[in-house]
Amino acid sequence: MSDPAISQAVLTTAHASRYLQQLCKHFQHKRPVSFDPQQGHIAFSHGTCALNAEGDTLMLRLEAVDAEAMPQLQDVVARHLVRFAFREDLTVVWNA
Repeated sequence: MSDPAISQAVLTTAHASRYLQQLCKHFQHKRPVSFDPQQGHIAFSHGTCALNAEGDTLMLRLEAVDAEAMPQLQDVVARHLVRFAFREDLTVVWNA
């Protein structure tokens, strides 16, 4: 059994809380989700995403079941977030 893999991204946006809530609301139809304006948690089949919005900072923390699952988890979260932020040039850079 492999160890979990962790990846984080910190984004600066005036809409941190809005994007946190949009991402959580989007996935709550298919996944276990909990959130409020400052914090969120999304459970995926291959890992989890914890979100924290504070002022103009949105912090994302992914925990994948293993290193092989991480790229897919990163892609799913980043792709949806960038789609919600289409009015601004938002780039998600993941750090291990």
